[in-house]
Formats: sequence, C-alpha cells, structure tokens
Amino acid sequence: MKNRTKLLLMIGAFLIVYYLPVENSRFTNAVFEALALVKWYAREHVLLCLIPAFFIAGAISVFVSQAAVMKYFGAKANKFLSYSVASVSGTILAVCSCTVLPLFSGIYKRGAGLGPAIAFLYSGPAINVLAIILTARILGWQLGLARAVGAVLFSIVIGLLMHLIFLKEEHARHEKGDFNVGEVKETRSLGKTVLYFGSMVVFLVFANWGKPLSGDQSIWSLIYQYKWWIAGLALASLAVILFKWFKKDELKDWTSATWGFALQILPLLLGGVLVSGFLLGRVGHEGIIPGSYVTTLVGGNSLWANFFASIVAAFMYFATLTEVPILQGLIGSGMGKGPALALLLAGPALSLPSMLVLRSVMGTKKTAVYVVLVVIMSTMTGMFFGWLVR
Repeated sequence: MKNRTKLLLMIGAFLIVYYLPVENSRFTNAVFEALALVKWYAREHVLLCLIPAFFIAGAISVFVSQAAVMKYFGAKANKFLSYSVASVSGTILAVCSCTVLPLFSGIYKRGAGLGPAIAFLYSGPAINVLAIILTARILGWQLGLARAVGAVLFSIVIGLLMHLIFLKEEHARHEKGDFNVGEVKETRSLGKTVLYFGSMVVFLVFANWGKPLSGDQSIWSLIYQYKWWIAGLALASLAVILFKWFKKDELKDWTSATWGFALQILPLLLGGVLVSGFLLGRVGHEGIIPGSYVTTLVGGNSLWANFFASIVAAFMYFATLTEVPILQGLIGSGMGKGPALALLLAGPALSLPSMLVLRSVMGTKKTAVYVVLVVIMSTMTGMFFGWLVR
C-alpha cells in the first residue's frame, strides 16, 4: 500500500510538472506574485513581528506557571474574567493573524481552556485600535463602529461556541493534564515577571507601529515619530532584566522553547503565504484568480456576496492595516457595505497560513470548526449590516 501511494504521488508530481503552463502569462505572473509576497512577508513581518512573538511564546511556556494560566484562562477559571481579558487583548497587541499564533500556542499548550484561548486568538488581530480608527476615517464611521463591536462580540461568541462544541474533549484533555509542559517553580516576584513580559510586548507593539496617514497630526502620528526610541528603550530594559534576574540555565530553556515554536510555525506560515500570493496576489496586483471576478461577486448584499467575501477573506493573507486600502478599492469598484464588513471580520483573524499552523496546534477538527464559525458569523453579520445601512 505504501509503495502504491508513493507511485501515485510520483506520477501525480510528474504530470503536474509536465503540464506546467509556463507559457501562460497569468500563471507566470501568479508565481511571481507568490514569491514577491513571501519576500515582502519575510522582510516586513519575520524580524519584527514573528521573532519577538516566538520569544514571548517561549517565555510563556517556560516562565509562566501552569497554575497562573489555569487561574485566568483554564477550564475552571472565572468565565467572565477569562473571556473579558481575552476578548480585548487585540487592543494591546495589535498583531496580525500569523503573529498571534505563537502566543495562542503558548497559552493553549500551557493549559488554557479552548474557549478563552480561541477568544484570544480571534481578538489579537481583529480588535486592532489603529485598524479600527483607520477603517472609520477612510471607509466611514459606520463600518468602523460595526467592525469594533463585531470583533469584540465575535471573539466571545466564537470562544463560547468552541468551548461548548468540544466540551467533552476539553474536559478529557484537562483531566489527563496533557499540556506538554512540566511544573515551573516561581523564582521571581510578580512585579519582575510583569516587567519582563511587558518589555517584550512593548517592543513588539511599537516596533510594528504603523505609519499614519499623510498630514495626520494625532497622537498616533506622534507615537510613530518616536516608536524606535520606545522600542529601543524596551529592548534595553529587557537586556538589563535578563542580566540581573535570570540564570544561564533559564535563558537556555527559554531559547530552546522559542526555537521549538519557530520550527513548528514558521515553515507552515511561509508555505501558506506562497499559496495565498499565488492565488490572490498582493495589494494592487493579481494572482491566478482575476480581481475582477472577486469584485463582480461581492456587489450588493446578497447571501452569496457576503459568503463569498467571507470565504475569500478567510483564505487571503492580510497584514495589519492592509485590509483597509484593499477594501477602499473594492468598494470603489462596487462592493457592498455588507460584504465589506464580512471581509473585515473574517480577513484579519484568518488566513491560509494561520489555518495550517492551527491544524498543527489543535488538530483538523477544531481548526475546521473555528474557520466555519468565523465564516458563518461574518456572513450573517455582513448581511444584517448591509440591510441596516442600505
């Protein structure tokens, strides 16, 4: 059976290579777009987004005790507290759907309940203060407000639904204690631990602070001018903290855990970005699927238009804030406001790369249900919003 499978795979691979349409300009352009997107992703998101996120995830798995995670995010934790904290985490982190994955993996493997962990997973990229403000200013206050309210409610509702759907499995998981972690002794005070994590989070947030609109003189613009000073101060503080409060063996465990997350997540992410770029291209550029097809299919406020917008958004990769200029162009080409909101609610929280990673963390079934819930809720919310503002 194994030899037959290998033979079929070899034949399939040969046929694909034999019939590659390299003479077709759309195909070659899509290949270029895939490589261009993964190059852009590597330059813009790996060094300043993913690597700090990997170190934070490694720190969670090594230095945050299982008891602490269970207290705030565990299956027996206060539900109001755990979902409240998880649902607004995006206002602090301001990360994309890929950067939040190591953080989600860290707390989930540490024993966090599925519901709060999923609420954190969705809210991290979805409830981005800068993105919501930009949405309101460029696309109108109605879309901005609907996005903010919808994202908070989505994170809570989807988290609760995932908790209820997989209640038996999660109960068995916590009974077995299968969190792939060992016991961690508290060797530092809470204040020192907060400063340690705070310095990493501050660096992650401000090193990736987005450039404001031209002529904008708001506080966001002022912060952008001094973002490297703030990020540099955070990094210097982290260096002092590590030197004064951490032992050599602890640092070794931390880097080892960080490397483990990188090995698990980074290859899947880069592979997913390649596929996403091949299919849908970059902002302002087309992949193998013509952009005119998308624009034609998301006009009006029909069930199909909202569903199609949610599906495309779920598989396409959106870097933080890039969804706004994409939507600006689509709305200008006739996209309805309902499908626009559906895209805003499904796009930043999901992508093909993130799906591949989630599958490796929590399995195919949970990943599939999470994706389906996001798509269905985005579709229905988009339809309701489109009906409300028509």
